[in-house]
Amino acid sequence: MTRLNEAEIAHQAKSPQAAAVAGIAFAVLFAAGVTLIRLSAAELGGATALSDATRSRLNVALALMPFAGIAFLWFVGVVRHHLGAYEDQFFATVSLGSGLLFVGMSFVAFAVAGGTLAAYQSDGPPAAGVYALNLAIISQAFNTYALKMAGVFMFSLGTLWRKTGVMPRSLTLVTYVLALVMMVSLSHNLWLALLFPAWVLLISVFILVSGLRRHDAGDVDGAAARVTG
Repeated sequence: MTRLNEAEIAHQAKSPQAAAVAGIAFAVLFAAGVTLIRLSAAELGGATALSDATRSRLNVALALMPFAGIAFLWFVGVVRHHLGAYEDQFFATVSLGSGLLFVGMSFVAFAVAGGTLAAYQSDGPPAAGVYALNLAIISQAFNTYALKMAGVFMFSLGTLWRKTGVMPRSLTLVTYVLALVMMVSLSHNLWLALLFPAWVLLISVFILVSGLRRHDAGDVDGAAARVTG
């Protein structure tokens, strides 16, 4: 085996593992943040006093979200790089754009939430009208726009995988089904948002396992080549 082939095997093994680590980090951080916010939903329904426990949960959730977004951007970059020459320009553009919009709209929603919480902690509960407006902006930005863009991201990646065959058909089918649910659902239940990190976790684990298998196969081939050479 030549040095070029050895470097290619190392590169192919490194990219899936990097994507898997980033995807798992996003799934854990994003799911934790959404869960903490969902557990506080009962007290967020009106402009009433928030308990210390609820404020602590919200502060932790808002602190996690920027790092979840960073991990997701890394996941998008490495997954696209893994496709390499097989990447279709049309669906790659849709995938990248929808991924960036998902992160952007999520950041908008959580920035408004963070600003509202900071104002509450310094000045007390806001006026009912202001509070209702902020909740509506957060709901629209996250549930209507961010999650729909997550569905588009899943659908475009599923189409790329179907065209290139880099993923099993079963995972591609699961991706299509979950993407359809994300795009057409009218529910604003935050538990629906957990479908996306669960999907990212599933894909990341598969990429990690397949990348390790490819790396092991490359090590075996390299050892055999050195023995026969």
